Amino acid sequence: MLKAIILIGGPQKGTRFRPLSFEVPKPLFPVAGVPMLQHHIEACVKVPNLKEILLIGFYQPNEELNRFLFNAQQEFKMPIRYLQEFAALGTGGGIYHFRDQILSGSPEAFFVLNADVCSAFPLTEMLNFQKEHGEPNSFVILGTTANRKQSMNYGCIVENEKTNEVLHYVEKPSTFVSDIINCGIYLFNPEIFQHIGAVFQKNQQDMLLEEPTNGWHRAEAIRLEQDIFTSLAGQGKLYVYKTLSFWSQIKSAGSAIYASRLYLNQYHTTHPERLASNKEGGPKITGNVYIHPTANIDPTAVLGPNVSIGTGVTIGAGVRVRESIILHGATLQDQCCVLNSIVGWDSTIGKWSRVEGTPSDPNPNDPFAKIDSETLFRDGKLTPSITILGCNVNIPSEVIILNSIVLPHKDLNRSFKNQIIL
Repeated sequence: MLKAIILIGGPQKGTRFRPLSFEVPKPLFPVAGVPMLQHHIEACVKVPNLKEILLIGFYQPNEELNRFLFNAQQEFKMPIRYLQEFAALGTGGGIYHFRDQILSGSPEAFFVLNADVCSAFPLTEMLNFQKEHGEPNSFVILGTTANRKQSMNYGCIVENEKTNEVLHYVEKPSTFVSDIINCGIYLFNPEIFQHIGAVFQKNQQDMLLEEPTNGWHRAEAIRLEQDIFTSLAGQGKLYVYKTLSFWSQIKSAGSAIYASRLYLNQYHTTHPERLASNKEGGPKITGNVYIHPTANIDPTAVLGPNVSIGTGVTIGAGVRVRESIILHGATLQDQCCVLNSIVGWDSTIGKWSRVEGTPSDPNPNDPFAKIDSETLFRDGKLTPSITILGCNVNIPSEVIILNSIVLPHKDLNRSFKNQIIL
């Protein structure tokens, strides 16, 4: 029997996702038409003999999370439970804290997935790889190749090329270590808890010796990457399965549009029914587009490529939308144009207005390029990025909003560029 654990973080996390994470916990933000977490769950459900999915994080259980869990259980006929940490315990501390829940029913192995990655989730391949490599009690990290410069923003893995054993693991090194990076998707067996337990005991002893501090540093706060993988590397316990399929982090709102593109592309093989097509009396579709059945779209609108339209969205005549996410209840009035933007819940864009951002895509000429997690400001200026409208933003007619972030509940009355509108 197998289980899957998805680490969803908590409200202090996902700050780079503002203003979108004000309305909905980041793991429930819709990417390619469904909540980010649902892509993980759909992949887990396909694994044979996987019997339970546990979400671990420190969000207060709210109505949205409960509704999502209830609907997912109904749809996938699989027990999916949320376990709430009492504080942020890190990627290792959370699973260690709930080890009894994870081990109940004695699973022989379990997956651990970070919620903020977008991937083809080759989980079955990781299982097969583990059977073929190393001893039965080995652990597997999913890895992918990055370019030299970007690899230093991730956990870097040095492998034995013959056996794929992890010889050396460094989290975000300051100089180049390896171009194989950690994808934040792991396959463990119950033995991992002995290794985490050893770190927990060591932390407890260290804390007894230290002066009491402000209590932030807890013995339970354990990071899988820095505390566990670094010491397991080179001991014949840790292996890396390298995937050639797509992978990206979803740290900022800009990377949500890129992730949406990757998932829409995958729908051709996994969910062709989610992709819109050109129909008589429907809008013109170019490339991959997801349209929720409840959206009301004028047949003269042109959508795509890489567009997802949420529930109850209204799109008027002659509207052009490209490389954007339009969230539920938004209204795009006649002849407006939306490019490289996220339009928040219940926002309105007036007639003939233009809302445009700058894409933050990886270099298309480099097959191993990843998305850069840009800082908001560079050299004292706002870095040009996608335009984000928070919820309930009203854009008047005939204005241009360029490379800007508009916080929720704003009524704008003129054009803006390169600004955060508070």
